[in-house]
Amino acid sequence: MARIVKPLTATQVQNAKPKDKPYKIFDGGGLYLQVSPSGGKHWKLKYMQSSGKESILSFGAYPEVSLEQARRKRDEARSQKAAGKDPGKIRRQEKAEQQAAGKNSFGALATAWLELAASKVSSKTMYIYEGIMRRNLLPALGDMHIRDIRPADILVPLRELEKQDKTATCKKACQICSQVMQYAIATGVLEIDPIPSLRILLRTHKVTHRSTILDPLQLGKLLLNIDNYGQKNGYFAVHYALQIMPYIFVRTSELINARWEDVNFETCEWRYTVSKTNTPHVVPLAPQVMMILEKLKIGTGNGELLFPNMRDYRQTISEVTLVGALRRMGYTPQEMCIHGFRATARTLLDEVLRERHDLIEHQLAHMVRDPNGRAYNRTEFIEERRGMMNRWADYLDSLREKAREAQTPIIEIT
Repeated sequence: MARIVKPLTATQVQNAKPKDKPYKIFDGGGLYLQVSPSGGKHWKLKYMQSSGKESILSFGAYPEVSLEQARRKRDEARSQKAAGKDPGKIRRQEKAEQQAAGKNSFGALATAWLELAASKVSSKTMYIYEGIMRRNLLPALGDMHIRDIRPADILVPLRELEKQDKTATCKKACQICSQVMQYAIATGVLEIDPIPSLRILLRTHKVTHRSTILDPLQLGKLLLNIDNYGQKNGYFAVHYALQIMPYIFVRTSELINARWEDVNFETCEWRYTVSKTNTPHVVPLAPQVMMILEKLKIGTGNGELLFPNMRDYRQTISEVTLVGALRRMGYTPQEMCIHGFRATARTLLDEVLRERHDLIEHQLAHMVRDPNGRAYNRTEFIEERRGMMNRWADYLDSLREKAREAQTPIIEIT
């Protein structure tokens, strides 16, 4: 005669105490709660396979899985068995699919793509990638299998950025998302990138060019203001950085991260690796720059950095500090920014000094190709560029002198 099992109550499950040995309390239909000596409680189902072999199916731990939830899982398993299916086999298949889905989720593939990107882009770019991924893309798409992601799913985080009027970040997020999709296609997980169909729905990002001074007279006045700024106030490393920047017009991050070991006082050259492209670059240093460096070396030459932070010589000054100096001189964001020195040099070297376009692009550390499409080595044309940089330095000095003369009052002798 079959033993009649009285169904458990929620109170019985909650109050079940551990004993010296594991024990079971049954609910009916093969469902029972196993209580371990350590106090752990786990739901299990005992059932017979079609072969007549007894098998056990685990449903999870209490209280994460309640009595009601365990009963629903039991009833589902019994329905599967009644349909001639093995609940254990189905459970193993579901678990395998979940594991596969985890490996091919947007979050997992994004992590793999970021690891690959880290070897190709600068640390600054990686910081941008990781920030957009963490804040904007993963919360909405991270757990989804990449094949299940539809354009409408991707549109949700992008629209949120548009609401915040962050169209530039929205565009970048769209590009990053597409890169992950392309990675999934390359690894055989995905067939089609859904991103192109979205671009028509997104607001166009309006590119605003960075402010710069192109008028020679105003440039001379700026150079004179930089000289006066150092005499009146400010940290000397910031002053010298501002003085050097117009002469060499490198990217701001490259200037503030300059190291003494890369500066050759004999050849008058600064050799370093371009942060944006991870390629070698050479900056010929005019005599005017060498004079500034000689002064700077007295203050910072015992350390590694040309422009160390005032509070911690192991850290560099920041771009914000340089921008702040310009603002204290009276230049608004619409008038001039630190990066603007590059546009100033490019324009005036071409239009005023009539220097060769390819040499200007070389000096800006841009990609320059020959007629056959091959990229020139950025360490080439040193002597040609040295001549150009010397002429540029002399030109800047002449502009500064004109600005100084314009400020000098004329005294009439009677």
